Amino acid sequence: MTPNVLAAKEALAHLDLDEKPASVKAKSRDFFWYSPILKSRLDHLVGDFVVAPKSEAEVIEVLKTCYEHDVPVTTRGAGTGNYGQAIPLSGGCVLHMRHMNKVVDIQPGRVIVQPGAILREMDQEIIEKSGQEIRMFSSTYATATVGGFIAGGSGGVGSVRWGQLRDLGNIIRLRVVTMEAEPRVLEFTGEELHRVSHAYGTNGIITEIELPLAPAYDWVDVLVGFDDFMEGAAWAEDLGNQDGILTKLITPIDAPLPHDYFLRIKNRIRREQSVVIVMVAPHAMDAFMTFTARTKSAEIIYRSDKVTPEEKKAFGVAYEYAWNHTTLRGLRVDPSITYLQARYTQPGALEQVKLLRETFGDEVVQHLEGIRMNGKLSFAGLPVVRYTTDERLEEIVKIHEDLGIWIFNPHRYTLEEGGRQAADDRQLQFKREADPKGLLNPGKMITWDRPDFDYRTVYDYAGMRKPG
Repeated sequence: MTPNVLAAKEALAHLDLDEKPASVKAKSRDFFWYSPILKSRLDHLVGDFVVAPKSEAEVIEVLKTCYEHDVPVTTRGAGTGNYGQAIPLSGGCVLHMRHMNKVVDIQPGRVIVQPGAILREMDQEIIEKSGQEIRMFSSTYATATVGGFIAGGSGGVGSVRWGQLRDLGNIIRLRVVTMEAEPRVLEFTGEELHRVSHAYGTNGIITEIELPLAPAYDWVDVLVGFDDFMEGAAWAEDLGNQDGILTKLITPIDAPLPHDYFLRIKNRIRREQSVVIVMVAPHAMDAFMTFTARTKSAEIIYRSDKVTPEEKKAFGVAYEYAWNHTTLRGLRVDPSITYLQARYTQPGALEQVKLLRETFGDEVVQHLEGIRMNGKLSFAGLPVVRYTTDERLEEIVKIHEDLGIWIFNPHRYTLEEGGRQAADDRQLQFKREADPKGLLNPGKMITWDRPDFDYRTVYDYAGMRKPG
C-alpha cells in the first residue's frame, strides 16, 4: 500500500472500514466475467480498502480525505453490473453504499430514496405503504441497488411501457457530492440529470434519488410459445403497441435457448419452440387472452395465475428469465457463451433481426427486449453468442454495425466504448467541475484521459494496475 493510500486509510479508520484481503477483493468485483474479454483484462484488479459511509456527511468526509491524499475512489452498490463499471482500475478506496439504504419519503407519484437501497426491498416498502411501485428495474431486482441502476443501467423491466432511464420523466431528481478540496452538494433535475445518470460514478457520488411511481399490480407472468421465432417477434411487437393492454415485460427468445436454459420449466417447452415472456396487469388478462387467441400458432405455455402454488414457486418470476438473466441462465448451462447488446432501428427492427438470423445461424441466437421509443414499441437485443475467439467476437460486432445496428459493447469497461464511441460532453464538462484531479472511478471515461482517442483500437487505460 503506497504512503498516500495508507495515510487516507488511517484518516478514515473511525468509519466502517474494511481492509481484509478476501473481503476487499469481493467488494472490488462485479459481473464483468460475463465477457471473456473483460475477464482476461480485469480479473486481477482490486481496491486497497473499502469504506461504507452511513450518511452524506461521511461521504463528504471520504471524498475530502481521498482528495487530499490523491487516492482514487470507486463507488459501489451491489456489484451486479456486467461491464466492469465498479472495478477499481487503479486500486484506492472502494466506496460501498450499503448503509445508505433508506426510503426517505413516499408521495403520490414519487419516492425519495438513498442510493444503497436494494430495488426489491425498497419497492416492497413502497407497495406496502402506498399501493404504488417503481416504474422499472433491472432483472437483478432482488440484489441490485437503486444507485447502481441509475449510475450504470439504462433500462429494464418496465421499459416496454416507460422507455429508458434517460428518457424525460424517468428520473425526477438526483443529489450529488463532488470530489474537491471542499466537496459540494448539488441537486440536478431536467436536462442536468444527464450529467451524472449512467456515468459510472466518474464525476460525482449520488447520495439521494427521486423517482416516479406507478400503480402497483400483482403482475401475471405468461410464457407464449411459437414454432417460428419471427412470427413470435411480430406478435410481440403488435402486443406492445396495443394501447389498452398494460404490460411490464415483452421478451422474445429464439429456440433452442428457452428449452436449453430455462431448466425450471424445461418440461413445458419443446426444443424447437421459441418463447415470448410477458408480464401482464391482472385487469388486462382478458384482453391479452383475446388478443393472443387471434394468432392461432400462439401457445400458452405458462400462466402464473393458473398454476398451483408449488408450480409458481418452482418457476419463480418472469423477469428472472429476461434481460441479462437469460445470459446468466445460459452461462450456468454453457460457460463458453457470451452476449452482445444491440439497438435495432425503428421502424425496421424485425427486418434487421431476420437478416441477422440468416447471417449467423446458431452462432448468434436472438433474444429481444421490448422497449418503448417515442410512443411505439421497439426492440433492444441481448443475443447469445457462441464464443470462439476475441477476433471473431469483434467481427460479429462489426457485421452488426455495418448493418446499421448500434452495439452497446458489453466487452468494454469505458463509458464511450460501451455506448456510441463518442463523448457525452455534459458528463465530461461536469467531471472537469466536480472531479478536477480525475480521482473518481479513473479509467472509465476516455475523453477525460485521451480526448484524441479515435476508437479504432481497444482503449487501454495507462493507470490500470498490472497483474501481480
